[in-house]
Parts: sequence; C-alpha cells; structure tokens
Amino acid sequence: MHPATLSFATCDLCDAHKLDTDGDFRVLPPVFRDFGGRRRFAGPVSTVKCFEDNTWVKAAVDSPGEGRVLVVDGGASLRRALVGGNLGAAAARNGWAGVLVDGCVRDVGELAACDVGIRALAAMPWPTEKRQEGQRDVAVQIQGVWVRPGDWLYADEDGVVLASRPLHAA
Repeated sequence: MHPATLSFATCDLCDAHKLDTDGDFRVLPPVFRDFGGRRRFAGPVSTVKCFEDNTWVKAAVDSPGEGRVLVVDGGASLRRALVGGNLGAAAARNGWAGVLVDGCVRDVGELAACDVGIRALAAMPWPTEKRQEGQRDVAVQIQGVWVRPGDWLYADEDGVVLASRPLHAA
C-alpha cells in the first residue's frame, strides 16, 4: 500500500496496540511541532544521524523519497536549524512523505508551503555548519525512543507513533 493512500489515526493505532509489550510499537513524546504543509503523513523510515551539520540531511532529501519518512537525529540541539525552506522543497519535490527532526528547522513560512510533513522541536534561524559529518540509515534514538531504518512512522494531529511493520487501525 502506498503511504500517501494510508488512512489512519494515531489514537486508533494506540488503542489497537496498548497491550503490546514486545517493543514493536512505540510512541514518541509530545515535543514535536508541525511545520510542513501536510499535517498527517506515514511511511517507512530512513534515518540520518548528525549534529549541527545538515550535509547528510541534504543528501537524503535530494534523493528519491519513494514515500518514506526521513527521521533526523539531530541530538535535540536547539542551536542550529537542520532543515530549511530549500530542503523542505527538495523533500516535497523528491517524494518524501515527511521529515521528523529531533532538532530545529528554519524558514517556517516556506516550510508551511511545502507538500510534505515536517515535524521538529522548534524554529531557529541560525544555519548549520558544513563539516560533512553524519551517518545515514543507522538505528537512532529520538527523545529516548529507538527508531530503525525500515520502521513505519505515522504522524497526525495527535502525535507520532512507530512500528516495526506497517499497521492498519483496528
């Protein structure tokens, strides 16, 4: 099933999996703000791990997204923006369903016009440094929750949940 055609509600997913104890279903803490043009999005996860350097984030959104969600472990830094208007536009143009940043974004008005889901901790106008540092498609911890490449991420107005496989609301 193509991620763009998914119909889901994170509340329904939580209801259906509230008794799961195997760690395959996870909920991110409610610390992420909505910045993109899509309020709800879902898809298989691709990851980037970086700190105040968005070189690998740019490389990811410049590649075909194929309905995936890019999860960026920015170390929860509030000092630099890892995604701005140009990268948001690239993510939308290249078919990413969404971008979730454990860190900051900038160009908030431009991001709101992008047809892609974008979640981040806060807005920060200061850009990153370009040191060519980071990793792609590795397991990351986002706000204490493990996220692995290939997991499925579902985001809507109520929150963000993750699962080790595609889910359907009960």
